Amino acid sequence: MKFDTLASKETVEKTMKALKPRGINAEFVNTKEDALKRINKLIPPGKEVMTGGSTTLDQIGFTDMLKSGKHPWKNLKDEILAEKNPAKQMELRKKSVLSEYFLGSVHAVVENGEILIANATGSAFPSNSFSSDNVIWVVGTQKIVPTLEDGWKRLYEYCVPLEDKRMKSVGYPGTTVGKILLFEREINENRKITLIFVNEKLGF
Repeated sequence: MKFDTLASKETVEKTMKALKPRGINAEFVNTKEDALKRINKLIPPGKEVMTGGSTTLDQIGFTDMLKSGKHPWKNLKDEILAEKNPAKQMELRKKSVLSEYFLGSVHAVVENGEILIANATGSAFPSNSFSSDNVIWVVGTQKIVPTLEDGWKRLYEYCVPLEDKRMKSVGYPGTTVGKILLFEREINENRKITLIFVNEKLGF
C-alpha cells in the first residue's frame, strides 16, 4: 500500500463523517495556506498556544509565524526555549501541557475515525489526550488509511524511516518510537478537538 498518496474526495468525506460521533470536529481545506488562515480564525487573541514538534506545522508556515512573534497569542514554547536552566526549562515544559490551545499533527487517520499518534518522549500526549481544552491537528489527506492495521504499517514502515532520516540530517542520532497514542474518541465535554484535513501532501 502507498502511504504518500492523497485520499480521494469520497474517502475524505467518509472519514470526516466517522470522526464526528467520536467527538472530533473535522474540517477540509484545499491548501496549506488555507490551513494557516483557518488556524488564525480558530484561536482567539490572547490565548496560550503550545505546539508539538511537527513537520506539518513547519510546512504550512505556522512554526515560523510563532517564532516571528507576529501573532496575537501567548507562545509558551518561546518561554521554554528562553529558559537556559535545564531544571527550570523542564518545569516550564511540564506546565505547558495545560496550554489553552495545543497544535500538532498525527501519523494516521483510519477511515472509521481512529487516530494514531507516535512520540519519542510522550510530551505531546497530555495535551492531545486530556490537559488542553482545545486541540488542533493539521493533517494531509495522504495520512488516511483503510484499517487500523494499515495505520500501524504506515507508522512503522513509512513514518519512522522518514523521520529517522530527517533527524539524522539535522545532526541528531535518529528517531525512536517511545510512546503511541491510539485516540478512539473524546468524551470530555469541555474539550474541543479540531482536525483540519488538507488536500496536500504534508508531513510524513
